[in-house]
Amino acid sequence: MDLSFSPEDLRFREEIRAFVAAELPPAIKHKMQAGIELERDDYVAWQKILSARGWLAPNWPVEYGGTDWTIVQKHIFDEELAVGFAPRSLPFGVSMVAPVIINFGSEEQKQRYLPRILSSEDWWCQGYSEPGSGSDLASLSTRAERDGDSYVINGAKTWITLAQYANMIFVLARTDPTAKKQKGISFILVDMTTPGVTVRPIETIDGGHEINEVIFENVRVPLENLVGTEGGGWTYAKFLLEHERNGTAGVAGSFQMLDRLKEIASEQRYNGSTLMQSGDFAKRIAEVEVRLTALSFTQMRALAAESATKSPGLESSYIKITGTEIQQAITELMMEAGGYESFDDRSRNALLYFNFRKTSIYAGSNEIQRNILAKRMLGL
Repeated sequence: MDLSFSPEDLRFREEIRAFVAAELPPAIKHKMQAGIELERDDYVAWQKILSARGWLAPNWPVEYGGTDWTIVQKHIFDEELAVGFAPRSLPFGVSMVAPVIINFGSEEQKQRYLPRILSSEDWWCQGYSEPGSGSDLASLSTRAERDGDSYVINGAKTWITLAQYANMIFVLARTDPTAKKQKGISFILVDMTTPGVTVRPIETIDGGHEINEVIFENVRVPLENLVGTEGGGWTYAKFLLEHERNGTAGVAGSFQMLDRLKEIASEQRYNGSTLMQSGDFAKRIAEVEVRLTALSFTQMRALAAESATKSPGLESSYIKITGTEIQQAITELMMEAGGYESFDDRSRNALLYFNFRKTSIYAGSNEIQRNILAKRMLGL
């Protein structure tokens, strides 16, 4: 594919840059620049601005509200949002459950849920991991048993990001306990206002409340909320995780953090010069930048392949591994560059460092991704 920017692409970049500068609310931009945690209303306000312009779901088919942008334009869009300190669109609705509904859901599900994602009427969260089933997701024990025209769900999900704001959750639940563990799982859409759903906060190491435990106690869900076929959930879960892994790499955000790292290193004095003038430290920054640039091109190639096949491939595992390692390397260098200030566990450098420890674990740990690559690519 042609990875160069055409005059049309450059005009498109200027359009996106001008839009972000004009439309991003200053209060939200300030929070992003200062590393202040966003509230629900911040996310919703920005998503509504994007949706009004038709830009909330660029990867969706046009008939459902997506754009007809090229792969390069989508890449430019992500870059300009990051450079302009705009929040990323929350992935759970737009980038995770929506592709599953579009590819495997019923026409009724598409008509009901996709417009509500675009309007931010529905806030989705992901019900995959359980207290005893993380990396070995197929061992999950949450049950969904048929009872008349309903499923009755019992079980617990954990590490559920921003569930405290959500009104909808997509759940992997075991509908056939006698089948092979991957074959007995179904993908079910659950309204979180249903009686029996309880959200319990989990405080993270940085003192934040980003994740939760969600408990299901005799939760009745209509059979029509099953996506696809009963027992097909494992297939849909893998499809979703491939989309999630591409997003987890956070390439555009890493470029933003890299710029911030260079600023810090240019301000900090060391042995009569700045850290950026220190050969060893500058070399380490350059090594990260080279890896990040290479990953950026790899991601664009993967997105080009995805646009042809309609599904991410094995590249999503490699992109996830490399992207999260780069995120952690940058935040480690920020800690070093910040000096004594970084020892304050409420400093921005420390908060970023702690927060990015988890990225190599979620969406399928990096160790699991290496196993996938070894098995499916190398035949080991």
